[in-house]
Parts: sequence; C-alpha cells; structure tokens
Amino acid sequence: MSRFLRVNMTTREVKLEEVPEKYLALGGRALTSQLVFDEVPPTCDPLGPFNKLVIAPGLLSGTNAPSSGRLSIGGKSPLTGGIKEANAGGIASQKLANLGIKAIILEGKPAGGDWYLLKVTPNGTELLPANDLAGKGTYEVTAICRERYGNKVAVITIGPAGEMLMPAAGVTNNDSDGNSSRYAGRGGLGAVMGSRKIKAIVVDSPTTFDAPVKDPQRFKAAAKKFADILKNHPVTGQGLPNYGTNVLMNVINEAGTLPTRNFRSGRFDKASEVSGEKLAEVAVARGGKATHACHPGCVMRCSNVYPMPDGRVCAPIEYETAWCFGPNLEIGDLDVIARLNYICNDVGLDTIEAGCTLGVLMEAGVIPFGDGEAAIKALEEVALGTPLGRVIGSGSASAGRVYGVTRVPAVKGQGIPAYDPRACKGNGVTYATTPMGADHTAGYAVTANILKVGGYVDPLKPEGQVELSRNLQIATAAVDSTGLCLFVAFAVLDNPEGLPTIVEMLNAQYGLNLTTDDALNLGRQVLQVEREFNRRAGFTGADDRLPEFFSLEELPPHNTVFDVEGEELDQVFNF
Repeated sequence: MSRFLRVNMTTREVKLEEVPEKYLALGGRALTSQLVFDEVPPTCDPLGPFNKLVIAPGLLSGTNAPSSGRLSIGGKSPLTGGIKEANAGGIASQKLANLGIKAIILEGKPAGGDWYLLKVTPNGTELLPANDLAGKGTYEVTAICRERYGNKVAVITIGPAGEMLMPAAGVTNNDSDGNSSRYAGRGGLGAVMGSRKIKAIVVDSPTTFDAPVKDPQRFKAAAKKFADILKNHPVTGQGLPNYGTNVLMNVINEAGTLPTRNFRSGRFDKASEVSGEKLAEVAVARGGKATHACHPGCVMRCSNVYPMPDGRVCAPIEYETAWCFGPNLEIGDLDVIARLNYICNDVGLDTIEAGCTLGVLMEAGVIPFGDGEAAIKALEEVALGTPLGRVIGSGSASAGRVYGVTRVPAVKGQGIPAYDPRACKGNGVTYATTPMGADHTAGYAVTANILKVGGYVDPLKPEGQVELSRNLQIATAAVDSTGLCLFVAFAVLDNPEGLPTIVEMLNAQYGLNLTTDDALNLGRQVLQVEREFNRRAGFTGADDRLPEFFSLEELPPHNTVFDVEGEELDQVFNF
C-alpha cells in the first residue's frame, strides 16, 4: 500500500500517512498540483511557512514501463507566483515508487539556521543534521551522500542557489552513474526546498522495477508493445537515440525558429558548431557518450556525457541549454556552453532561466554578446551570492527590472525557451497560456509546427494554433501524471495505438478499466486545478500574453510577428 511521507519542518515530525481516496488515482503532476491546490493558500508567500514542496513519482514509475521514471516536484513558484510542477529524470522517482512512497510532502519552516537531510529507506525514514553539506555544490553533495549511504542511492538536492532562496533555483537528482544533473529546474522550487532547510533527500531502495502490478502478464505485453512503438518511430527510435535532444539545433535553425541574440533573429550562423551532431562527435572523441539514459528503463537514451577540457564531465548538455548559452548569447563554442551548464548544475540553477537572464544582461550592456568568458565570470557570481549573482539567480524578468530593460523574453516571470513564438506560433500560444509560465514542455507545438508529427499546422500563421496548443496541453498534463517522459509524445501522436497502450499499462498495473477519454479527462482536470489556483492567486487574462516586442518586431528570416489575438488566447481553456 502506497503512503504519503509528510515531513513537518516546524516540529521535525516525519510520518507515513494513508493516502486519502481522492488521491489514489493520481500521480506525478496530477498529484503534485492537486495537493498544492488543496493544502497551499494561493496568496501565500512562496518562501513563507504556508507553501509546501510536493515530490511525487508518476503512476507508472517503479515499473518496467519504457521511459517511465520521471519525477514531478510541485509547489507555489517563487519565480511566477503561481502553481508549479517541474519534471526531472534520474533515479529518484523509481526508487520512491519501489518504497511505496506516493508523495513526499515538505511543510512548515524550522526556526534557526540548521540544515537537514531526509533519509528514506525500506527500514524507515529519519531527519538527520546536514550542516556539513551546507554551502556545497550539488556534485559534491551527491558524491558525499553516495559514499556515505551507498553508490546506488538517489540523492535529491539543492545547490547554493537554493540555499540562498534564489527564485530561479532548481532541484536535482542523480542518474545511475551518479551525475547530479537531472533537474526539475523551472520555477524556483529549489528555493522552496531551501526555505524548508532541507539540503538533501537520500532515497535508498534495493529495487527499481518492482512496484506492485495487479496483472503482470498483461502489463508485460503492453510494456513490450509500447517499447516497440517508441523504437519504430523516427524521432524516438532514431533521432533522439543517435544524437540526443540537441539533434534539434540544426532543425530549428533551418526552420528559422532558433532565438538568437536575445530573440532578435531566428537563425544563428554558428548553429552547426553547437549542434547535436557536433556534440556527439566531440563527446565520443573525448571518451564520453553521444547518448545516455537519464533513468533506468529508458529506450530513447537522449541524454549525453560530455567531457570538458579541464577533465570534468558535463552530463548532459540538452538542446535547451545548448540554445540558451549558445545562439541566445551568440556563443558558438560547445566548451563554453558546457562550462556554463556545469556551473548551473553545481550551484543549482535552472539553465533556461540563467541563459535568458544572461541575455537580458547582454541586452543591458552589462556584458557583451558573444563573450563566453564574461558570461562564465558573471555566472560564477551566483555561488558567491554577490549582488550581480543574486540578480542572475532571480531570473530574467527581475534582471530586466533592475537594469531597465523592457525587451525581456518572459511570461508570468519565467524565461521563454528555445523556440521563437513568431516562427512557431503554436508554442507561442503555449508560452502565453500555460499555468506554468513560459514552458515549452507544457504543450510542445513544435511537433506539428516544425517536425510535422501528429499532423501539420503552418508555424507562421495564426490559424489552428489555439486548438493545437489546447490539445497538447491536455495530453501533456496526462502524460506528466504517468511518469512517462514527454518525448514519448512523438510516437504517440503518430501511432493510433500509442495512447491506448499507455492506458492498457495503467489498467494492468492498477486493475482498472480506464479508456483513452479517461486519460484525457485527467489532463483536463489537472489544467483546471492549476488555472483555478492561479486565479485565486490573482492571475487574470492579462497574464496570458507574450511580451509586447513579439507583436511589434518582425523576426528574420521569415519577418513574422506573433499575431494570435488575445481573444483567441482567452479561448484555450474552453473545454
């Protein structure tokens, strides 16, 4: 029987609770968002005593369902002021599920300045002193914990950015090799964890794929069928396994959708130098890995292991990170990108937000565009907690206010990711309307806009974009609740047996009779809960808009603006 693990940091009480019936059918994002909605006052201070951090494996996590080891972390975001779910790979999700932990709920705030470590094992749970880990980067903390508690443990931790309560701080956990780089990065949930004075959570489970399954044979058949669906799709079976997520760099550049020089152009002349193909070539030549699994049981293996010239390893450099530290800043050097990525991983900072913020600093003239060493020097200020470091750690919207820059690519206070909304308008609708703040994963319209997966909607025209984003946001909320990697959507959108096979796995695991409509209704329910939380927190339709410059400035090479009307954006959640 699964349990909630509730940790009250005010009283230092740690207890296992029966899961109330209303939460039994929820997992991942559906569970984090519902718990936040039910237990967190929408108008509370995100770093105050009434916010909570919820950590939940997905419904399929802990089984051998292909690519099902994603971890959801939820709370009220210090960056956006709204509800937040951030999603990570790594090994923590499967270990929690194998221990029968449906969710960890961190609540309350301790008096004093002491730091704590939460240890979760099959024999029980305890809160331990962790002042010796305070101030250390995530790589060192993870290495210490693996040495102390065994090299098979999962270590969920924050870096100095989270300790200093920076609104762009993330929460990381390690992959099977011990790399502390699988981030629930977006929205500042690392600061929420820091405000609870939890430096690390160690999860020790002897098993990985032994979560209870009601009908093992039926589940095994469905899981095999789903693995074949993924392996037989050109994106999930060829592109991602060969070159990882950064295979998108040349594709998006060719499409004229690659945000360059703080979203001033859609093409970067050095894109090939920071592409997935180039990354794979350099990584393998240095003894690294072109592709790599971020969690056990993944058949796509779209991560990578990139050895840096100084002997350290950055694992991985994802497309979003290669973009935000590369074309976005007009930097065409993978080694510079790797150093910036490594600094963020270690200090515990969301790479997308950090890259957007550096772009704003370059826009302000604080550092020059294209100057990699200046960017590295500025990012190193974060760990020191200097005024500039705190500005960077507070995100792009905050940096714009500090430096008087109005040309800031952010929605609801969160930096816009690696697809320009003027040349990928479906993504623009998602950025504007998702409850999460600008987030490409919330409704990845690149599928139909650029890759022609699941149909085709012209990325340069406003027609059809609202419907596309709406359907993808619903489907994504459901997928995020299962623990499946979002990238399974490529195959699911093109194969009519994809979604029914996911539902078949759920039915076999839990002894249910769900339909595909039930799964989509779960997605709708999640979005309604998140939207209502934000409404109660003070959000209005005015928050569901892109920055003005996207409708005023034409984006080369297509010379288009974002022209989906506000009245249309207000229709996204009419379902």
